[in-house]
Amino acid sequence: MKPLKPIKPDSTVDTSKVSRRQRRQPAKPRIGLALAGGGPLGAVYEIGALAAINESIEGIDVNDAVVYVGISAGGIIAAGLANGIIPYEMCRLFVENDTDNLAEAAFRPELLLKPAWSELCKRVESTPGLIYDSMLHYVTGLGNSSLASSFERMKQIFPAGILSSEGIQEFMQRTLSAPGRTNDFRQLQRHLVLVATDLDSGESVRYGEPGFDDVPISKAAQASAAVPGLFPPVEIKGRQMVDGVLRKTLHASIALDYGVDILICLNPIVSFNATTMYEPGKLAAGGLFTVLSQTLRSIIHSRVERGISKYDVLYPTSDIFLFEPDPEDAEMFFTNLFSSTTHRRMCENAYQHTRAMLWKRRVEIDKKLSRHGMHLKHSVLLDTGLTLVKKAPLGKRDYFGINKLSHTLDELEHKLRLADD
Repeated sequence: MKPLKPIKPDSTVDTSKVSRRQRRQPAKPRIGLALAGGGPLGAVYEIGALAAINESIEGIDVNDAVVYVGISAGGIIAAGLANGIIPYEMCRLFVENDTDNLAEAAFRPELLLKPAWSELCKRVESTPGLIYDSMLHYVTGLGNSSLASSFERMKQIFPAGILSSEGIQEFMQRTLSAPGRTNDFRQLQRHLVLVATDLDSGESVRYGEPGFDDVPISKAAQASAAVPGLFPPVEIKGRQMVDGVLRKTLHASIALDYGVDILICLNPIVSFNATTMYEPGKLAAGGLFTVLSQTLRSIIHSRVERGISKYDVLYPTSDIFLFEPDPEDAEMFFTNLFSSTTHRRMCENAYQHTRAMLWKRRVEIDKKLSRHGMHLKHSVLLDTGLTLVKKAPLGKRDYFGINKLSHTLDELEHKLRLADD
């Protein structure tokens, strides 16, 4: 694939005087997608939202964007989209855990619960040496060094991460090895960028761009999702890489620099509004992890808001659509990460919430879309019988093939719905 060349915004132009309405429209709008992280729940949300977007907007095909930018869990979804995996199929793989393809094992959250044994063993093995060095430093200091300063180096016994992220790499490698897909950035028909952060320099690294496109997609996705403290850094070409969200939440400017006409942004991480459902003090009563979760969500969400407001000024010829969960959705905040039943419900909620949001903001959204010869499918949005997740719960034997037949009919229905105006 011939790499796309980014189009940097011209800082010499007075962008305040540039009218979106005055620009000449191309025959086919250039679409870009920027997907933020959010762990397993974020991936589930993005699948549901993407399915709704794909069905409800005439002219949008989320598998036919010119550029995909993904961070952390969003990188896994972006890699799937760039490989032609439609949102409905992602729902089958990630949410419903249903696949007959041996090379395409369904994703299970339990893959993320394996201890990082190599990292843990390395720290344990280093403990005797650290104790010896600390004692030697204290004794040879002849009283000039305090006990605390001498034993400060003992902090190195704590691991850089407690869980292994190898399950992410292995799952992506299997998924992208299926016929018609590729684990090589250079073989993709669409441009894909997965962002990770160099832990030593703090620099963002854009895997998929020239000079960084020889790394397997699965390895880049693993690095982009290596949450510091939870997963150890991922070594790539001698560099220690961690989660791409350290620098920015969306990295949407990467897609905008490629001159897209429409940028669809998905950010699953929003601060939870507990005031409408609970008495004051509910979050504080939840303890340390609840407080930290809300704090992190608030910081990440504020970065997204600031970024989007700047992009409107820096990229006046691009229309940006930001999709986020309902801030009053308690399930996105308190849910069980490892419940398949919860994942199905959350994916369906994301699908329905996105449809409801599109209908509520239809006047504003249709106005933007019309500039590109596109529009909302009102008949699809008004169809209250539409659902995304229909498969029977796991654990029930499908003796007569009823579930499989139902799933095939569901897939046909979704394909017909995409063609419906």
